[in-house]
Amino acid sequence: MLRQIHTLIIKELTLEWRQKYALNGILLYVVSAVFITYLSVGAKQGNIAVPTWNALYWIIILFSAVNAVAKSFVQEHQGRQLYYYMIASPEAIIISKIIYNALLTLILALLGYLVFSIILGNPVADQGMFLLNLILGAIGFSACLTMVSGIASKASNNATLMAILSFPVIIPILLMAIRVSKNAIDGLDWSVSADKLLTLVAINAILAVTAYILFPYLWRS
Repeated sequence: MLRQIHTLIIKELTLEWRQKYALNGILLYVVSAVFITYLSVGAKQGNIAVPTWNALYWIIILFSAVNAVAKSFVQEHQGRQLYYYMIASPEAIIISKIIYNALLTLILALLGYLVFSIILGNPVADQGMFLLNLILGAIGFSACLTMVSGIASKASNNATLMAILSFPVIIPILLMAIRVSKNAIDGLDWSVSADKLLTLVAINAILAVTAYILFPYLWRS
């Protein structure tokens, strides 16, 4: 299975490298969203509040992750899925998708953090906690959206179904990530955010295990 996962991840990277317009479009979305925020909320005069900075950052990262991960299964036609069905196990397919999408989401989150820091300033006091929260949030977004993308690919109205199914799971991850990042911005001790970080880890584990168990049944359909 490890060899299959490695091969599938390399395949995803190869396809992404060949179709650079997809990644470039997502990166352009991140940069343009930050710049529009800079022009629209009065950040040019330096009067953007820290909670506003925090909320806007995570909202932009969330929509960037949705645009990046939504194509996981939707873009693959039935012939390619049948080919995967014959050469790889469904567990290897879903794990490779989650790992690849987590890496892609993390790159987008780090890019957004860099652009935010350059254009809107960087109020974060505890960089270590903020980056750890960023990694957990990226994994959570990836696990949730990848699983929902696999479900939505079996239906006709993919975009609507994906939005409906992912909303109840994404909101707790987003709220926890915003609270932890607010504590990191304020420079609070790690013990204050320990329970929230553990909650994020638990949510990520539940999503990954659920996808690992349920995806084979979905894949056979």
